[in-house]
Amino acid sequence: MSKGAPKLSDVARMAGVSPATASRALSTPAQVRPETRAKVDDAARLLGYVPHGAARALASQRSRTIGAVIPTLDNAIFANSVNALQRSLAESGYTLLLGSHGYDPAVELEVTRALIERGVDGIVFVGTDHDPQLYRMLATFRIPYVLTWSLDPSGHHPCIGFNNREAAMQVTRFLLDLGHRNFAVISGLTAHNDRARDRVAGVRDALRARGLDLTPQAVIERPYSFASGQEGMRELLKRALRPSAVVCINDVLAVGAIIECRAEGLDIPRDVSITGFDDMEIAAQLAPGLTTMRLPTVDLGRSAAAYLLDRLAGREVAPSTELPVQLVVRGSTAPPRSRSAGRK
Repeated sequence: MSKGAPKLSDVARMAGVSPATASRALSTPAQVRPETRAKVDDAARLLGYVPHGAARALASQRSRTIGAVIPTLDNAIFANSVNALQRSLAESGYTLLLGSHGYDPAVELEVTRALIERGVDGIVFVGTDHDPQLYRMLATFRIPYVLTWSLDPSGHHPCIGFNNREAAMQVTRFLLDLGHRNFAVISGLTAHNDRARDRVAGVRDALRARGLDLTPQAVIERPYSFASGQEGMRELLKRALRPSAVVCINDVLAVGAIIECRAEGLDIPRDVSITGFDDMEIAAQLAPGLTTMRLPTVDLGRSAAAYLLDRLAGREVAPSTELPVQLVVRGSTAPPRSRSAGRK
C-alpha cells in the first residue's frame, strides 16, 4: 500500500478492479454494475480516499456539479423541487450547489457569477424574470441552463414549468361557479416575480370573462409568510364590503389568511372561501382542508435534472416543457352564504 494520501490505484487494488473501473465507479456510478460500485465505495471509505475534484475537472472538463439559484430559502414551496433535483443529480454522480437571491436581480447575478467561477456544469433558475446580463454571461461561458416554475413567453430560453396564469384562471372559475362575485387576492410581492404576476393576471382574466373587475384595491401584496397572510386578511376584513372569496397566490399566504379569520371568529367557508396555490403538505392537514392548485414540484425537480444531464450528454432536449396542474377541492371553499341559504 502506498504511503501518504490514498490514491485511486490503492482503491482499485483493495476493490479488486482496474483503476479505470474504480474511476468510473466513483465519477459515473451509473456506468458500472451495482456490486462493483459497492466494492469500490467500500474501499474508498475504508481508505479515506477523496477524489481530487480540481484534477478530475481539468481532465474531463467537467466539475460534475450543478448550480441552482432560487429566490429564497425561507419559503418551503421550493423545498420539494430542490430535493428532487438534488436526488436525481446524485444518482448520476453530480453534486448540487445552491444559492438564493431574495428576489434581487443584482444579487442573482452575483450568485450566478460565483457558481460559474466554481466551475458548475449547468444551472437551474426559477422563473423568467432575470437581468439580461445574466443571459449574456451564461452565453459567454457556454453554461447550459434551464428556467423552472414558469414558461418563457419569448421562446428564447429553455424552460420547464407551469402555466401559472391559466392555473389561476381555473381556481377563479371554480369559485365563480360556486356563486362568488366579490373577490380579493392576497399575493406575494410581484416585483421580479413573474409567477405572482401571472397568477394575479389569471384571476383578473377569469373575472373579466364573467363581466367582473378586480380592482387594484382588491389585490394585497405581501412577502411570503404566514404573518403576511394574516396581515393581508386583516386588511380585507376591515373593509366595509368584505370579499366572499379570497384567492391566495400560495399556500403559505392562505394558511395565514385562515389563521386570521379564525382569530376574528369567522367560519370558513360559510363566511369566506379561501384558496391557495402549490398544495403543500399542510394544505391537507388544516381543518377544513385548503382548496388549492396542486403543482407537481417533485416532477419539476426531476425534469430539471434530466434536462441538464441530457444537455451535458449531448442528447436532444425539448426547449419547453409544460407540467400539468390540478385543482384540489377541500373544505375551505363553498357557495357564498346568501346562495347557500337560498339552496336550503
